[in-house]
Amino acid sequence: MPLSDREFLFELRCCRWVEAAWEPARANSNVLVARQLGTKRRRWDTIVFECDSDALAHRANFGPERLDSDLLHVIRNAPAEWAYYRDALPDPGYPWRYVREAIHEADEREVLETRRAGNRIEIRRRWPYREWVDRIIAIENKPDLDASAARSLGPQLEYDVALGLADEVWVATNRTDERVQPALLEGVPVQAGILSLDAESLEAETVWHPRTLAVDEPGTRILERPDGGSHDASAARFEYVSSATKARRRLEIAERAYERGWRSFVDTMRPDCRHFELRSNSQFLPYCRAKERCQTGRECRGSCPAFEPEPPAWRTKGWPIEGGPGKRCRQLLEARRERRRPGR
Repeated sequence: MPLSDREFLFELRCCRWVEAAWEPARANSNVLVARQLGTKRRRWDTIVFECDSDALAHRANFGPERLDSDLLHVIRNAPAEWAYYRDALPDPGYPWRYVREAIHEADEREVLETRRAGNRIEIRRRWPYREWVDRIIAIENKPDLDASAARSLGPQLEYDVALGLADEVWVATNRTDERVQPALLEGVPVQAGILSLDAESLEAETVWHPRTLAVDEPGTRILERPDGGSHDASAARFEYVSSATKARRRLEIAERAYERGWRSFVDTMRPDCRHFELRSNSQFLPYCRAKERCQTGRECRGSCPAFEPEPPAWRTKGWPIEGGPGKRCRQLLEARRERRRPGR
């Protein structure tokens, strides 16, 4: 199996372990897990959100879909009493017509009240938007963390540490039988934690604890590194990122995670294929009976030579009338995702 495929399955197992075993830093916290999210310049394999339980339940008032940056600008600043939107909202730094579009969208989604006062649009919030994320933990999944993988992963982790967008940065790797885990001997930044995971039994051990990063302070975004080899002493190019920008990015990422979760992998697959299954006990990994192994979204698509649509008869024999086993797979994963979003 190609390395990218092994990493995908390891990633799903890591997400499931986090849901089952991650212990938040404080009481009254829920854990929300997502995968393959980040910013334009950086994407993480697994992201753990430690959330205030009451605030997370309150977040359900705004629906299961994410609030993008424009909607957040409106919802977070909407007044408790009726007011003209340009008086109530701070200057967004971009044309007001985009704010009006966001206001109309929020009204259609019933998360904001609007009314006309002559030619003016007045707004009033339905509920206050509470800050529901306490901490963000970014995990890079490298089941086979050898020297080559560590060299390619090192700059990414250094970028994370310098920027300080996540509270903690981790590397998850396969557990070995060696007394000293090989990951400890590789060139991983000391600020990053190392997690040794047995993907089959979902048992894990922390072999190196991470340092807490300064998320409330300005960060440094590395733009370009010297590329002249080990003897190149030229300086890297970088820029500072304000704490306000970091806070805004953190919330935008959290909103995307709230919408997607990590079980959305089925959205890029073909569960309507007769060979598709969810296997491996409670982990529910995508399994292909034709290939006789777990598969990835890159493989599981309509162009797969083994793809066969579900027989129509399957949709009337014990399955919901509107769909067959593939529909049930989607419903099962969606139900498990909803369990991680209390209040709905």
